Amino acid sequence: MEDVLWFEQLDRTCLKEAGGKGANLGEMAKHGFPVPPGFVATSGAYYKHLDYNNLRERMSEVLDSLDVDDTAALDRAAKQVQAMIMDGEIPPEVEKAVRKNYKKLCEMRGETVYVAVRSSATAEDLPTASFAGQQSTFLNVHGEDDVIKAVKECWASLFTARAIFYRVQNKFEHMKVGLAAVVQEMVQSEKAGVMFTVDPISEDMDVIMIEGAYGLGEVVVSGSVTPDIYRVNKKSMKILTKDIAKQDWMLVKHGEKNVKAEIKEESQGKQKLTDEQIIGFAKLGKRIEEHYKFPQDIEWAVHKDELYIVQSRPITTLKSGKLGEEKKRPAIAPIHEGLVPPASFEMSPPAGGGLASASSSQPAAGNRGTGGMNVLLRGLGASPGIGVGKVNMIPTPEDIPRMEERAVLVTDMTTPDFVPAMKKASAIVTNTGGMTSHAAIVSRELGIPCIVGSKNATELLKAGQLVTVDGTHGMVYEGKVEIAKAEAAPLAAGGAVQAAEAAPICGTKIYMNIADPDAAEKYAHLPADGVGLMRAEFIIAAIGEHPKKMMAEGREQEYIDKLAEDIRRIASAFYPRPVVYRATDFKTNEYRNLKGGDQYEPKEENPMMGYRGASRYIAEPDVFKMELRALQKVRDEFGMKNVWLMIPFVRRIGELRAIKDIMASIGFYRTRDFRLWIMVEVPSTVFLIEDFCKEGIDGISIGSNDLTQLILGIDRDNGTLASAFDERNEAVLRAVKQVVETTARYGVTSSLCGQAPSVYPDFAEKLVDFGITSMSVNPDAVLATRRIVASAEQKIMLKRLRELSNGKKEGDSAPMQDTRNWQI
Repeated sequence: MEDVLWFEQLDRTCLKEAGGKGANLGEMAKHGFPVPPGFVATSGAYYKHLDYNNLRERMSEVLDSLDVDDTAALDRAAKQVQAMIMDGEIPPEVEKAVRKNYKKLCEMRGETVYVAVRSSATAEDLPTASFAGQQSTFLNVHGEDDVIKAVKECWASLFTARAIFYRVQNKFEHMKVGLAAVVQEMVQSEKAGVMFTVDPISEDMDVIMIEGAYGLGEVVVSGSVTPDIYRVNKKSMKILTKDIAKQDWMLVKHGEKNVKAEIKEESQGKQKLTDEQIIGFAKLGKRIEEHYKFPQDIEWAVHKDELYIVQSRPITTLKSGKLGEEKKRPAIAPIHEGLVPPASFEMSPPAGGGLASASSSQPAAGNRGTGGMNVLLRGLGASPGIGVGKVNMIPTPEDIPRMEERAVLVTDMTTPDFVPAMKKASAIVTNTGGMTSHAAIVSRELGIPCIVGSKNATELLKAGQLVTVDGTHGMVYEGKVEIAKAEAAPLAAGGAVQAAEAAPICGTKIYMNIADPDAAEKYAHLPADGVGLMRAEFIIAAIGEHPKKMMAEGREQEYIDKLAEDIRRIASAFYPRPVVYRATDFKTNEYRNLKGGDQYEPKEENPMMGYRGASRYIAEPDVFKMELRALQKVRDEFGMKNVWLMIPFVRRIGELRAIKDIMASIGFYRTRDFRLWIMVEVPSTVFLIEDFCKEGIDGISIGSNDLTQLILGIDRDNGTLASAFDERNEAVLRAVKQVVETTARYGVTSSLCGQAPSVYPDFAEKLVDFGITSMSVNPDAVLATRRIVASAEQKIMLKRLRELSNGKKEGDSAPMQDTRNWQI
């Protein structure tokens, strides 16, 4: 095998030599598509490097006995093997070949060119294996020495912890998986974007859709800007529509870095591609689709008015039956790893992105509090109770294995990946976040004392330090401190304290928010009418792997079974009371933290308002169907008919229709004992609530946290604005009233999930007055909310009785009220 092969020497059959990326680039270049020039340092060169340095046996000694489920051992082994490769000397003939061919690439351009050096994994005798996204890519590499270094680093990246784990899980022998390094000229695009040879929304086979923006293409791929959208008739090659978006910044190369650059005001709203370029790309797209005999997802770029194709892969999200005939035709099997575009950049978050706390300024270490207790820091008391233990610093999800039982978990902020560590904690303290942050909500559900928004807990507290955390008042004390129970009023283990108190009767149902099956069994005896919000995210976080990864490995049933089992545990604990299961509402940044997630999730600057909820299920119906089948299993096989379904983050009527179609495709329909709810947490759903009722739903639940932040334009996790985040704002109240009163007219039940009813008695009274059907709160607030609601109902009843009495005394001065319409 030659050490270096140019794209023109490769085609789709060269998987062994060039890996997925290299072979696909060769296929495209060989058939005349405008692919930026380049060459591949073959897998043969990689194997020569191993043999020249006698590495195979040494690497095998490290890897053969490795337990990949031991995270610490896996990381150590990965670093050890990578160091062997980097410390080895590249065989002289390989280094000479790479330098020679890079010079040739430079001579073609008459200058020292910038290149992208990309890993392209290959597997001997395993042509169907996919290693997409597991190895490294190096962009804007300049000069012979840096190219040699980048090739070597690509080889080493074959042994990242993630890549080692993938091969062991899929029973691939490490030494049978090679790595080719693709060296390709960078396209410093003035315009770039994505093209679908079938309209991905309507699935119209005769429409090509093109998205385009100024600058490097990553801004379109990542969703950082809103691109122009052009639609072209595939047969006539006529432009059907042009939606022009305003773009005020772009990503460009500046020196050795990629930076944001402002776009001149007069150019921001202009059409990005000329009509000629639109038609040019449409023709290229049609040719590529005809070549592969399958609809394609293509990335493109424009440099000095030249059109380039930098990647093409099959569209995998089409779900209609229109592709049946396409799939029956003999096809060139697309290499699924695909071609990676030359401009694939990661954008850094804006500076100052940390969330500040609304709490008072931090005391200096050693500041003495009441009674001589040493207050180490203050924050927002997010979950009541007292926790004592040694500080356990857990900076990232990768550090979770270090979490000790009954320690105090201290971190910057938590995500669903932290749940296993949180369940071990005696208390939790975070730098950032507010009362509705992940740490706050989960801690309350688990009954664990928690402080959020402390600003600098990770700096002031020391690992191993014994502290006392007062989650009621937001204080962390040095050492073990006795605090009067009356001050903290924690929820007793198993909820025994609450259960001992009399539970008042009220007409408005009081539901409970639950996510953890263990917590469900612990709190099921509380005086709740059921579960109004069962979160799926924590069960999926416990499964630990991205659902698409499990699908790719043929483990769909394993995913369904694990999800169904934990849903069953919660449903069984509350049976026959209803359990409203909210479908997965992970955001992309949270999904990325699951094992394999970085292969499937886009990077979003604002995941809270991004690819989540209903729109995600529609784009990924196969993943959603696994979730639906888990629900079917719980209801049909386990007999838990008390489980209902709620769809989160619904933005449009069409999304509800599409969700129903997906459900119908697997025989899942609304019935008398299976009800379909939607979340109302987006202002558009408020405005369209009557249309949603007409479309056919059984209930709604107002997500007061998201709805408040989207109406007020306040980040609910921003400690600086915490005092302005208030569900009692008149705008929020008007929205809630409109939703509750409209749903009542259509016989659709209404609920609200959030802490506001238990925190603000006047808010609870408003909800009762509006006629809300139920409220769903965390376990620690069930009894308090029931008391508040019962009191509110009595006040409203008394008020109406007085109005009725006054009406009788005054004769004609006031009409009689129809008591059948009283809502209490």
